[in-house]
Amino acid sequence: MSRQPAPRAASATVRAHAPDYLLLTVVIVLSVIGLIAVYSSSYVLGEAQFQDANYFVKKQSLFLVMGFVLMFAAMRFPYRHLMRLSPLLMLGTLVALALVLIPGIGIEQNGARSWIAMPSPLPPLQPSELAKLAVLIYLAAWLSAKGEVLHDVSLGVIPFVGMVGVVSALIILEPDVGTAVMVAGITGVLFFVAGARMFHVLVLGMSGLVTVFMLILAGGYRMDRITAFLDAESDPSGVGFHAIQLLVAFGSGGFTGVGLGVSRQKFFYVPGSHTDGVLAIIGEELGFIGVAVVMGLFLLLLYRGFLIARRADTQFGSLIAMGVLAWISIQMLINVGGVTRLLPLTGIPLPFISYGGSALLSLFLAAGVLLSVSRYTAVTVAEVAPEPRGMRRPVGPARRPSLPTSGGAR
Repeated sequence: MSRQPAPRAASATVRAHAPDYLLLTVVIVLSVIGLIAVYSSSYVLGEAQFQDANYFVKKQSLFLVMGFVLMFAAMRFPYRHLMRLSPLLMLGTLVALALVLIPGIGIEQNGARSWIAMPSPLPPLQPSELAKLAVLIYLAAWLSAKGEVLHDVSLGVIPFVGMVGVVSALIILEPDVGTAVMVAGITGVLFFVAGARMFHVLVLGMSGLVTVFMLILAGGYRMDRITAFLDAESDPSGVGFHAIQLLVAFGSGGFTGVGLGVSRQKFFYVPGSHTDGVLAIIGEELGFIGVAVVMGLFLLLLYRGFLIARRADTQFGSLIAMGVLAWISIQMLINVGGVTRLLPLTGIPLPFISYGGSALLSLFLAAGVLLSVSRYTAVTVAEVAPEPRGMRRPVGPARRPSLPTSGGAR
């Protein structure tokens, strides 16, 4: 017997109110911590490569300004309009991902053709990063309209697999397996939350794991990363160098750290010290306390986001919110797992902390959309949080909606 979701308040009766300012504050604080961490971990590399110790922090500052503009614009934009725009977003994403693969249009860096050149002073565009948000929005609209049809293999499961498969295949061709895994993970969470059968979810998950395993067996840099994960000490100056030095950075920091700006591992011991390895430098300079603060901020962000998803006025809004939470949490877990050697290194940056262009801007856009959903919750998020006895706000007679557990159309 299928589970029936609680009735959701009609979106027409919910007026826009203030966004979740606590979530907005957490995003801004994480970004400021990231800016400080990027400067501390990159000034040596900036001086060596560009004769400018401030090279990376100046670019990161530009990315932050652009990101804040995008986030506030998305926050003010009524998220419901995205349902009508979702087919255009998906089409634009597929075109951009295809253009990247064309020689002369796509820019190749570090063996991957993942960027499209933009007019100066704009940074190169990485369509695979923006694809996360476009696919998320499109599938949230598609899933919220499917209802019980989602349980049908031919009408629900196969079309879903086809859409995700096309996007993932284009990203793998760049090649960028890490981002493809991210897209598959985000869409898989949406598929489950929308009410798909557990058996279908498990089959799709196993199929994805088999695909990744086959790509690893193909050799190249992917096999090197698996070797570094399993036995870095067998080649400490080769494929295992990166993984070992990340752990050395964490170990050097201890409980309180060696001091802000005093890291030794950033002197070319940790490759990507300002990108996917930035948490290791935070751990070295600020110790366990600094890392715990960063992780605590992420947990607070995810908690507030879950409250927004639970109180969204439409299933479309709930799915978007859950998709953004899946994005941030999966990316965070992959990065933290990689730098602590709990998972193989993938090159996935730490959300809002690592240096980046397209990755950072797409995250700010996603945060803006999440904040837009928070403006249309059936009850304000503040009413969900526990308050002191005698200080609770009155709640109207309308039934509070819950997070959708099956795919009924609203």
